[in-house]
Amino acid sequence: MKKLIINHQSVPAIGLGTWHMGDNPQTRKNEISAIQAGLNAGARVIDTAEMYGAGRSESLVGEAIRDYSRETLFLISKVLPSNASIGRLEKSLDASLKRLQTDYLDLYLYHWRGTTPLAETVAELDRLTHTGKIRAWGVSNFDYVDMQELLQLPAGQNVAANEDLYNLGSRGTEVRLQAWQEAHQIPFIAYSPVGAGDSLGANMTASPAVQAVAERHQVSTYQVLLAWAIRNPNILVIPQTSDPSHAEANVLAGNLTLTKKDLIELDQAFPKPTSEPPLAIL
Repeated sequence: MKKLIINHQSVPAIGLGTWHMGDNPQTRKNEISAIQAGLNAGARVIDTAEMYGAGRSESLVGEAIRDYSRETLFLISKVLPSNASIGRLEKSLDASLKRLQTDYLDLYLYHWRGTTPLAETVAELDRLTHTGKIRAWGVSNFDYVDMQELLQLPAGQNVAANEDLYNLGSRGTEVRLQAWQEAHQIPFIAYSPVGAGDSLGANMTASPAVQAVAERHQVSTYQVLLAWAIRNPNILVIPQTSDPSHAEANVLAGNLTLTKKDLIELDQAFPKPTSEPPLAIL
C-alpha cells in the first residue's frame, strides 16, 4: 500500500474524508460503519472539520473511533476563518477535541483564508503545537501565491501540509503548486479526488479511458481515479463515502499501480492545463 510522510509519520496515501457526514440520523449507523471499514482495510488518516455539519461530522468520527487505539490513527480537523484569531482559535480547537473524544490532533488546518491577518493565525497555530493539543498545523485552499506568502512568515516554515481540491478532471495545481510543495517537502492533501457527486465526477467515471483502465486491472473506476491521484509520492487523498464496502475498496486502491500506458491514456482524456487556472475550491 502506497504511503507518504506527514510530520515525520508514515501514513497510507489513501485516507477517509467526512464532508457531508453526520447530518442525517438515519444514515449515521452506515456512516460509522464506513469509517470503521476504511480503518479496518488499512487507512490511518481521517479528515474532518468543525464546519462539516457544524461539528456533527467531528462527533460522528469521535463515536466511530471510540474502540480504536488512538496511536494507530492520524486525525485531521480544520478551523474556520471566523475562528482563526488569537482570541478564538484555541477555544475552537478545544471544542473540536471534545467532539472527537481525543486530547490531541495529529494535524490542524486553517480551512481557508479569512480576514484575520495570516501572520496572527500562523503564530497561534504554531503556539498550539507547544501545548500538546496539536502535533502539527497546516493550511487548506491555499494556492501557489498563498504558500509563497506563508513561507515568508516567521513560523511559516513549520507548515506540515496544504489541502486543495485535486482530481483527474481538476489538475490546475499540477502547473506550479504541487512541484513546489514537493520541492519544499510539504505534503499535498487532495480533497474530492473522485469528484463530489457532481457532473465532473460523473464525467470522470463515465470516461471511456477511465473505464478501459478499470477493465484492464479488474477494479472500479473510482479505484482508478484514486490510484491516479496518488501516483506521485507526496500526495494523500481523502475520498468520502457512507458505504462500508465502498470505503474498503477506496483504501485498497492504494495497492493499485497504474502502468505507463494507463497514465498516457488518462492524460490524453483529461489533459493537464497549459497555464495555471484560479485555484479550484468547493
